[in-house]
Amino acid sequence: MNYRHAFHAGNHADVLKHVVLLALCDALVAKPAPLFALDTHAGRGLYHLSGASAQRTGEADDGIARLIAESPREPLLRRYLEAVAACRKQHGADAYPGSPWLLAHALRDIDRIACCEVQPEEAKALQATFSGERRLRVQAGDGYAAMRALLPPRDGEARVGRGLVLIDPPYETQLAEFDDALAAIRDGLRRFPQGVFALWYPIKLRRSLGPFQRRAADLPAKSALLAELMVRPDDSPLRMNGSGLLVVNPPWQLDAVLQPALTALAGALGERGAGARLHWLRSPP
Repeated sequence: MNYRHAFHAGNHADVLKHVVLLALCDALVAKPAPLFALDTHAGRGLYHLSGASAQRTGEADDGIARLIAESPREPLLRRYLEAVAACRKQHGADAYPGSPWLLAHALRDIDRIACCEVQPEEAKALQATFSGERRLRVQAGDGYAAMRALLPPRDGEARVGRGLVLIDPPYETQLAEFDDALAAIRDGLRRFPQGVFALWYPIKLRRSLGPFQRRAADLPAKSALLAELMVRPDDSPLRMNGSGLLVVNPPWQLDAVLQPALTALAGALGERGAGARLHWLRSPP
């Protein structure tokens, strides 16, 4: 696998993923019981947008940089930008937080986080970033295998009743990745039926996602929600026109929290023909 997220850090897909991730974390920590978070494809956890990889693509210019320039007032987007600012205060003005950093930022001292990364170099960087963070454990290896090993989550001998699993695979082979991710979620739900599972996916031609979405609707979950952001018209199979997250067992009223944020993101980051969509594959009971 050759994927390196440093080329894409801070792009429109990262913005969407991280806005939704913070919304999920905030909803989960609203209840007092401790929780467990698992990031299956964690990358290095922290990126520098002035680095050679990010500068080579310039994708952050149309993502986080544009959103900062827009200075949106929508509360969830302000929440996200405040998290980015906190990261930059700690790590420098060009820093951009990956999902492990945001999990550590948003969750509490009583919560526990596991982050998996299969590429040795990226896993080493992830371990270095969080070497002093006792709540967060880095596991160098396959994230899907970690789901089988770590679910249901435990704290010593006791099971942890609440949790979040973020799955953000590279989609180097898209059809195979959808198969692997949905199989992992299905098995995860069997082991941890009350868990919240969030799967990020790219959008090129929307109609190509039909089989994936039909299979996702059949997962053995109470509910399943799609949150999608299109930054340009869905008319080219050669580029990523947008992205989405499948959220299985979403917290109560997540859709109401996300709707204004998605609309504001489409306006801030999109070209002509941009848009956002929230769609229930399975409505809550």
